[in-house]
Amino acid sequence: MAHALVTGSSRGIGRAIAQTLARRGDRVVVHYARDRAAADDTLASLDGTGHAVVGGDIGDPVEAKRVVSDALAAVGTLDILVNNAAAAPNAANAHPVGSTSYEQWQEAWTQMVAVNLLGASNVTMLVAQHLIERGSGGSIVNVGSRGAFRGEAEHPAYAATKAGLQAFGQSMALALAPHGIAVTSVAPGVVSTDRQSTLLEGTSGERVRGQSPFGRVGTPEEVADAVAYLTSGRSTWASGSILDLNGASYFR
Repeated sequence: MAHALVTGSSRGIGRAIAQTLARRGDRVVVHYARDRAAADDTLASLDGTGHAVVGGDIGDPVEAKRVVSDALAAVGTLDILVNNAAAAPNAANAHPVGSTSYEQWQEAWTQMVAVNLLGASNVTMLVAQHLIERGSGGSIVNVGSRGAFRGEAEHPAYAATKAGLQAFGQSMALALAPHGIAVTSVAPGVVSTDRQSTLLEGTSGERVRGQSPFGRVGTPEEVADAVAYLTSGRSTWASGSILDLNGASYFR
């Protein structure tokens, strides 16, 4: 039985990842930033027993450290880290360069850098040190984005921080391979989560679905299945890779 911390797993992609890992027999620590009720819903949906919930804003370095400490206290050890928590793009935090105030620009960049890049790097550092000390390998997967390659005109900070996260993952792949720890990233395109429901309505939904020759967007379960493979112990040779999950909507 593996033990996994999935950050940002109260809903959406993170919830699907937690469910998929629990279904194969892993013991999962569900993490949330603010919505404890949603995290409890995720916990209740997991197969098996021995799972736990931890809360905290990983954009705060003190809270990020507490999240890892609480996870270890709850399940005793960790084998897997999935860095899924993110300040995701939405209408409220859009910051197109031509029509955004300097104050709004600063707010968007500060939030996204704090959570998407620094928060993930802090959690990774702490879990990696635990894995090194334990001495029996492990897996780390970063949930990046197609936007890191394709760009995000309305949310440039999001694209930049996801690009940084994916590059950070490759640095960690180099650093942690001698310890038997594999580090990979997945880069989804648009995924049909509650957070994207408005985008997927009406003409905007038609436009987004039309980006893929499959005529649809991805599902949380498709991302979760990829993460399951990358944390299975059978994918060590993929360490350092970034797996595109965008339905042929973008090539690099």
